[in-house]
Amino acid sequence: MNRPATQPGFAALAAMTGAAPYRVLLVDDDPLQRALATEILEPPHYQVDAVAGGIDAMACLQTHTYDVILLDQHMPDVSGDDVCRHVRQALGDAMLPIIVVTGSSSADQLERSFAAGATDFIRKPYQATELVARIESAVSRKRLTDQLDSAEEVMFALARMVEARDGETGDHCTRLAELAVRFGRALGLAPEQLLALRRGGVLHDIGKLGIPDRVLLKRGPLDDAEWTIMRTHPLIGDRLCASLRSLHLTAPIVRSHHERWDGSGYPDGLVGEQIPLLARVFQLCDIFDALTNARAYKPGMPTAAALEIMQGECDRGWRDPALMRTFRELVASQPAVHPPAVEHDDLGRTLFTAVVASGARIREDDG
Repeated sequence: MNRPATQPGFAALAAMTGAAPYRVLLVDDDPLQRALATEILEPPHYQVDAVAGGIDAMACLQTHTYDVILLDQHMPDVSGDDVCRHVRQALGDAMLPIIVVTGSSSADQLERSFAAGATDFIRKPYQATELVARIESAVSRKRLTDQLDSAEEVMFALARMVEARDGETGDHCTRLAELAVRFGRALGLAPEQLLALRRGGVLHDIGKLGIPDRVLLKRGPLDDAEWTIMRTHPLIGDRLCASLRSLHLTAPIVRSHHERWDGSGYPDGLVGEQIPLLARVFQLCDIFDALTNARAYKPGMPTAAALEIMQGECDRGWRDPALMRTFRELVASQPAVHPPAVEHDDLGRTLFTAVVASGARIREDDG
């Protein structure tokens, strides 16, 4: 199956259906071994590309995508270990399962293969049931990983669609993600917390997917009933993020970034350190970005004026005073703390861009 010519992410989305056959790259210079494995791994459950050497295998990997590689350890042109290194280093694919087939019982040889990037091994001669079990186990793990990656990518793309729907064309999500990570580093937060902050920059308002247009896009102030609806968006976002275990540190940011230090925020009325730390960190970045960047209804204000407003909110009891002091110090020490959007951000940007481009092409065709 050829790799899709469109943006990355769609192949993994297709895999979520579970209907596609298991795609196996079989690499062995022995024609009898290739015939045996091909007979065991028969259609329609398996789709096997069988090649006789490492060079052919690397050529296949340039143009095709696979669920697993069944790889002979000793081949005359390129060794199995070299193919492993090609997959892990040249192709940068850390997740593709590679099962090494070997007639050797040498522990040192197997250790070298694992060091090169192999994930499992099977010794010749093998039973059909053993081969199938090893492949089924490897592919099941990979397909699950593909689904998780796809679900995350879809979530990030949806969040960027919310940004566009809400009229935020200045790439607020990306700026906010970058600023939150920089603030987190200044606070000495752990790498997993920094990742959660970066994800929070994109996902914090994803709950607005559940807010009606008449409320979200209303020009002018919201009435009490409309504010009641609007204030449900952190709860909606929390439910969406909670569906993915990989977002367990991000979900509290999404739910609690509108809470206030004195308990007057929403949706839960949390007080002080009841508000999750990452939500407290994130909300300062969110406010700063909102104040210093232009919106459809206002110009951006200078940094000093924004910090004055934020300090006023802190003095009123709305913000964590210790975090506010650190944030002011960060801005003072790094005047360029608020960077422009960066091109390398991949949190849903690729899929979002592909969806927008597809929509534009459809509109052109219909026109």
